[in-house]
Amino acid sequence: MTVDNTTIPTANWWSSFRKFFRQEFLRVLTDLRLAIILLLIIAVFSVTGTVIEQGQTPAFYQANYPEHPALFGFLTWKVIQVIGLDHVYRTWWFLSLLVLFGTSLTACTFTRQLPALKAAQKWKYYEEPRQFQKLALSAELKTDSLESLIPILQKKQYRIFQDKHHEQDDILYARKGIVGRIGPIIVHIGIVTILLGGIWGAMTGFVAQEMIASGSTFQVKNIIDAGPFASQDVLKDWSVKVNRFWIDYTPKGGIDQFYSDMSVLNKQGEEVDHEKIYVNKPLRYHGVVFYQTDWGIAGVKIQYNNSPIFQIPMGQLDTQGKGRIWGTWVPTKPDMSEGVSLIAKDLQGMVLVYDQTGKLINTVRAGMSTQVNGINLKIIDLVGSTGLQIKFDPGIPIVYIGFALLMLGVVMSYFSHSQIWALRKGDILYIGGKTNRAQVAFEQEVLGILEKLSSPAKC
Repeated sequence: MTVDNTTIPTANWWSSFRKFFRQEFLRVLTDLRLAIILLLIIAVFSVTGTVIEQGQTPAFYQANYPEHPALFGFLTWKVIQVIGLDHVYRTWWFLSLLVLFGTSLTACTFTRQLPALKAAQKWKYYEEPRQFQKLALSAELKTDSLESLIPILQKKQYRIFQDKHHEQDDILYARKGIVGRIGPIIVHIGIVTILLGGIWGAMTGFVAQEMIASGSTFQVKNIIDAGPFASQDVLKDWSVKVNRFWIDYTPKGGIDQFYSDMSVLNKQGEEVDHEKIYVNKPLRYHGVVFYQTDWGIAGVKIQYNNSPIFQIPMGQLDTQGKGRIWGTWVPTKPDMSEGVSLIAKDLQGMVLVYDQTGKLINTVRAGMSTQVNGINLKIIDLVGSTGLQIKFDPGIPIVYIGFALLMLGVVMSYFSHSQIWALRKGDILYIGGKTNRAQVAFEQEVLGILEKLSSPAKC
């Protein structure tokens, strides 16, 4: 008989690796300090992703985060784009932090929480009076029966386990609040579910932006940020029509709220959904959410003398950050050799008319006319455009489920796991108990039980 000695080092190596994994790696992974540090880092970068605008163009970051002077002395557009602070929630390092945090919670659940629950489900009787001395709360009563204790404990929702192993000795164990031991496990499951939902949404979701003129129909095309596994199949076979866009103003002329009346159309052009949206009131369809985020002026409707009505587009002008205005040039001769400029700053209907030299000719409102270059130019109306942010995040339902589990687990965790032991030897009843929280309330409960039994001979 021969023995292959090569298997011995292999077995020793595998045994050493398993020992290291259990004793060192899992010890570090399940360390509460590691979980707290990871949670703080995730929170800091989540705040960063909220403060720094996400998914904007490089020109936006170059304009708002210049190199000289750098924000806080180091935060420039180059730093933002190299690190990925312009799309924090989709970066490999942020997703890695989520995975590591979720792995730490999962390992803690299996190595600590589940064994703690298993231990709580196991119990043993106290068979010797000296065992009661180890309890934080215990007492001795003179009584010849244990039966009077049972209805008192049952009324207080204790589950009772009793063993009469011989005629002279009675033993009892009671517990309640085992759900409090399950609560932390549900909390961990909820947090891990939230993390999984966030990761899934980051990998498969997308964000788009559209500026759509009132009365126009469009399909979502302008995707500005998308996960590596994002699919646009959800956008097929339907489109959206902006039936009307309008703004409500305050008596002082400020914007009170802006609205978009929108319809979802199928391939045949039939309306399948309808919603009036405004800030914090989006349109939802097939998991795609349309948020009202911005507005603009898309064009102006004009009429020359008695001509048909023309709609001329307007563009936003560069004011070097001194406000938002829109303008366009309107020809007043067929050969376009002469014309006027129209300027507007909102949809209240006020339009400024300038000649070719930049001189203000007139100020008119929608529905009014002015004489320019020998013709009657009538301003019919200003056409608004709605700024929409479109989001598709299939991880949101998973996140909602995780939050529900988290809230359920938190509520369950408030239940105290209380245990009471009792032993009768002769005419002496030994009784004691312990709990994992709400110690004062438990002491009052036990004192109440003792008062109902009889006056303690020794406490």
